[in-house]
Amino acid sequence: MSKDAKEARLISRQKLSGEEKKQALDLVEEEQNNRQTQGLSVKDIPKLLLLYQSRWLEDQSDIRIGEKSRRIGFSWGALAAEGVLEASCSKSAGGMDQFYMGYNMRMAAGYIGDCAFFAKAYGHAVSEIDVWKETILIENEKQDIVTYKITFASGFIIEALSSNPHNWRSRQGHARIDEAAFHQNLKEVIKGALAFKMWGGRIDIVSTHNGEDNEFNELVKEVKSGKLPWSHHKITFDDALKQGFYKRVCLIRGKKWSPEAEEKYRKSIYEDYPTQEDAGEELDCIPKKGSGAYFTRMLIEKCQKEGIPIIRHQRAPEFVLDTDRERKTKEWIKDNLKPVIDNLPTDQRSVFGFDFGRDGDLSVLWALQEASPLVWETAFILEMRKIPFDAQWIITDFTIDELPLFTHCKFDARGNGQSHAEKALQKKGESYVDCVMLSAPWYREWFPKYRAAFEGSNIIVPKSEDIIADHRLVQLVKGNPGMSDSRTKGSDGQYRHGDSAVAGVLAWAAATEENNPPPAGTSIHEQHTDTYAPQISMGDITEDIYDARSRYSQGLFD
Repeated sequence: MSKDAKEARLISRQKLSGEEKKQALDLVEEEQNNRQTQGLSVKDIPKLLLLYQSRWLEDQSDIRIGEKSRRIGFSWGALAAEGVLEASCSKSAGGMDQFYMGYNMRMAAGYIGDCAFFAKAYGHAVSEIDVWKETILIENEKQDIVTYKITFASGFIIEALSSNPHNWRSRQGHARIDEAAFHQNLKEVIKGALAFKMWGGRIDIVSTHNGEDNEFNELVKEVKSGKLPWSHHKITFDDALKQGFYKRVCLIRGKKWSPEAEEKYRKSIYEDYPTQEDAGEELDCIPKKGSGAYFTRMLIEKCQKEGIPIIRHQRAPEFVLDTDRERKTKEWIKDNLKPVIDNLPTDQRSVFGFDFGRDGDLSVLWALQEASPLVWETAFILEMRKIPFDAQWIITDFTIDELPLFTHCKFDARGNGQSHAEKALQKKGESYVDCVMLSAPWYREWFPKYRAAFEGSNIIVPKSEDIIADHRLVQLVKGNPGMSDSRTKGSDGQYRHGDSAVAGVLAWAAATEENNPPPAGTSIHEQHTDTYAPQISMGDITEDIYDARSRYSQGLFD
């Protein structure tokens, strides 16, 4: 085992029932609804399997690696369709157990639903979908892993697993690693899967690219150079279109195909990406140089929700000298921010993260509310551009006092951001406010936890291309996530620097640490050396929240 791998020990395994099983199966149904294939009839199936999917099924190599475009149905029409065929056959006809590993639970739910769809389409008798929960211990931390399973009349099974090398143990058959470039411990995952070949099993490694230095791309290069004797497949978005992909889209959506409609569709897909590099990586199988995006578009999109407010506030440069700016700022709050906060649920805890900017970058305040014990939903995002320091603080001060059940916040305390952070600390005290000196070690600790929230659908975010573009600027460099120096042009035509991604990870850290208080006797300074706190006597500086609400409600600020 490599030095980076973490030893896992199985503690328990149980079959889920009741409400827990229902929630897991609801996720399967949700993914199938997103695919829009449930209404298709059996006779439609031959029309749906395209040339690149059929070629994959025809390739009987022991180990296959596939570079693919996003959004072309490869997991559906190649991995799931083939998995059902193999699981339904007798052993003498090449049948074997099937084990699928994506990088999150939603992928597992989507795959098992696809397999159930193809089993029905092919007319194979299968069991209902069973759901199991395994509890494992990794470095003294318990983790619950949900797996899906269906059993065929042949006796073979299909299991959809989570991304952990431990999951290959005591299993034998056909291992399928999907979106390999986005697994956190790909080297160990592949090493565990390769053992399947020793007893006649097979291994698939399939992915969209995620950076030139990613382990998946390194494997692709070794296969192409002949160093690894694996079978290689590559299918770009344009390849898929040439082989009838858009015609399949039209069939599923009930639309009429035409060359003009296909060209319009292609253009719209490419325009979704903020840069040509991003489109090249996700659609053309061209890995980006130097690093890989830590957050994929697909990962963010599955956690997006319509209707979550994104409040934007911008002033002209001369506003800094406007002697009436305090009154105007308070009026802006009354007209734009206060109605949003007043409309929030009053029985849910609130936290926020604040990334500071003044001229070149945005200041972003990302507020979260606890929708359930495992899910935090974005209450709103506030973006401030070219707003003077004092006006920013008036807005931030109002937010602190008015958020329902406000429990914690984290500020970017670097540079000029230290001023807001220190004022908030003096106002509310250390139990409510952390002043974070953002650094590589801090990002290395918190970005993996933040990404895990998206992978587990534990966070709900606004539907916004700007949010996606900002998170795509979190790059994996030499195995560690951090912020890229690049800038992207936002929906307003102005430049962004990943500002909402930083505010988001700060907000998630605030929510997570609020849920997991430090052990008794541990001070905030002992937890994070990246947390700034001035060495002063705090005294009685915390204004009672009810007094503050009263102060703001009577003339807003007077």
